Amino acid sequence: VHGAPYGKGCILDVLAAVPLLVVTAPDMAVLAMVIRRDSPGPALFRQERIGYAGRPFTVLKFRSMVVGAQSMGAGLAVAEGDERITRAGRVLRRLSLDELPQLLNIVRGDMSLVGPRPTVASQVERYDAEQRRRLLARPGLTGLAQISGRTSIPWAERIAIDLDCVYRWCMRRDLAILARTVAVVLRREG
Repeated sequence: VHGAPYGKGCILDVLAAVPLLVVTAPDMAVLAMVIRRDSPGPALFRQERIGYAGRPFTVLKFRSMVVGAQSMGAGLAVAEGDERITRAGRVLRRLSLDELPQLLNIVRGDMSLVGPRPTVASQVERYDAEQRRRLLARPGLTGLAQISGRTSIPWAERIAIDLDCVYRWCMRRDLAILARTVAVVLRREG
């Protein structure tokens, strides 16, 4: 389900993302209203991330923090109990609902259902030559590192997990990751 744009699985990604967008659209509209009521600012958070082959794109997420949070406190880092997270944002993050707008990124071809999570340019700048190979796959809505502990595992280990997925890609593994993602979200792990 991941791979180069318009490569492995791209059609399958779109065939899955479009119906998911249609089904979740009413819920996303309600979530947008709740976010706007809870905290001043837009419902969507947009941020430049690095995608396939090092190309930048704008990732979409529901805003779960106060406006301008990146320039406050810990910056890009988010700690447990971070005061910049809004009341609605805590619920969105716990249920991973903040990620739903990324279905649009999948339809646009920026992302895949499964792949390494998209990262910011400052992190990519720190990659060594081997770690840069992570960019050989389109970033995903979910990935093996996310269901293996997310931010509880060290950064270098997450990249190693992503690289293993890039090197040993197969549809069956991606489907297993999708199934485990559902289980992880329902159990509210990570």
